[in-house]
Amino acid sequence: MPNKMNPILETLLTSNITHQWIQNHFKQSKETHLEITSKVLISGVLCFLSASISSAGGIGGGGLFIPILSIVAGFDLKTASSFSAFMVTGGSIASVLCNMFITSPKHSHKVLINYDIALLSEPCMLLGVSIGVICNGAFPEWLITIMFAVFLAWSTFKTCKSGVIYWKSESEEALRNEFEKLENEVVRNGNFGGDVVEGDEGIKEPLLGEEKGRELRFPWMKFGMLVIIWFSFFFIYLLRGNRDRKSIIPIEPCGVGYWILSSFQIPLAIIFTVWILLCKHTNPDESKQTGAHAKAGWQSNKLLFPVMAFLAGMLGGVFGIGGGMLISPLLLQVGIPPEVTAATCSFMVFFSSSMSAFQYLLLGMGHIEAALIFSCLCFIGSLIGLMVVHRAIEKYGRASLIVFSVGTVMALSTVLLTSFGAMGVWEDYAAGQYMGFKLPC
Repeated sequence: MPNKMNPILETLLTSNITHQWIQNHFKQSKETHLEITSKVLISGVLCFLSASISSAGGIGGGGLFIPILSIVAGFDLKTASSFSAFMVTGGSIASVLCNMFITSPKHSHKVLINYDIALLSEPCMLLGVSIGVICNGAFPEWLITIMFAVFLAWSTFKTCKSGVIYWKSESEEALRNEFEKLENEVVRNGNFGGDVVEGDEGIKEPLLGEEKGRELRFPWMKFGMLVIIWFSFFFIYLLRGNRDRKSIIPIEPCGVGYWILSSFQIPLAIIFTVWILLCKHTNPDESKQTGAHAKAGWQSNKLLFPVMAFLAGMLGGVFGIGGGMLISPLLLQVGIPPEVTAATCSFMVFFSSSMSAFQYLLLGMGHIEAALIFSCLCFIGSLIGLMVVHRAIEKYGRASLIVFSVGTVMALSTVLLTSFGAMGVWEDYAAGQYMGFKLPC
């Protein structure tokens, strides 16, 4: 009988220890209070404005939040990163709530969020972020700063170039519509009779084939799959521990168990991606596509999104920012419309940022109340920014405003984060610290 009771006692003891561990972390977080100063208030206003600009482009804004909180408010990098995770989550919640119900006349009044792109991208993006975080701990700061400056400068240039192209295309379309309107008036006034036949606009085939899954009704199945993916990766993160090696179970930092848990993410991402591809392949709507060329194009296009998401997530983990800022220019480059890109990126950012916020919350962080206040500010700022941009798009027909918003945020992030990183590199060099490659943990 005693032998049979040991596993039960051990389970109860373990659960009590885990419960006590979580209580201690929350107690430590509540014991620290953030002093409200003029610098904190100014940083709050700047973050509010940054959230309103970032939400228009569907990117999180962490590239602006972290420098503002570090330089203006004087937060250390760890506190600024934890605040940024909550702020990006607050802004993305506002964007997702709006984009779930906003429809576009240009896209047959379909919901702007493309859940297929989000499903194909999310597993590989989460895997890329995890690998990027490991590389961040191994790469020297000067190398990360140079890579960040070069990549974001290139992305900013390509994004602004895309914005100019969209702007010119919209201007030509506006002139063409005015000409057709004038021509129709002449036909009606002249009583020439006959029906006016509208010209073929040369509608481009979407990259993911026919967009069947973006009706106004909510896709519960796809959302449920995303939630399963989120919980799967989140559970591995909790068991493995965060960058400070805090875990809910006793595990040796950088030990065998740590790397085994980390390696589980690779087959997990592959299994989820294959599962999603098979579900998409067996979708009855997809079987309506005819022709070997269309099917081959669909297969090649599907694999492009996981690759882009993995690259964006890995670079985001290396640079210490969200993947939304990096995948948004990539989606624009492959021909996804600006409105769909912004809505889809904000939806993907919600899952990645909320995972980071929950990790900070459960594994112990200070100033939770202040972080929630900053998150509410970003929520309100994002709502205002989204309403202003969508009103401008409806009035002027300029979806390119979204592209320019992304380019503006990326340009500011390039300058701020590069300058911030260069200052840190110089301080390390002046202090005589080691400037080479390190162990990942």
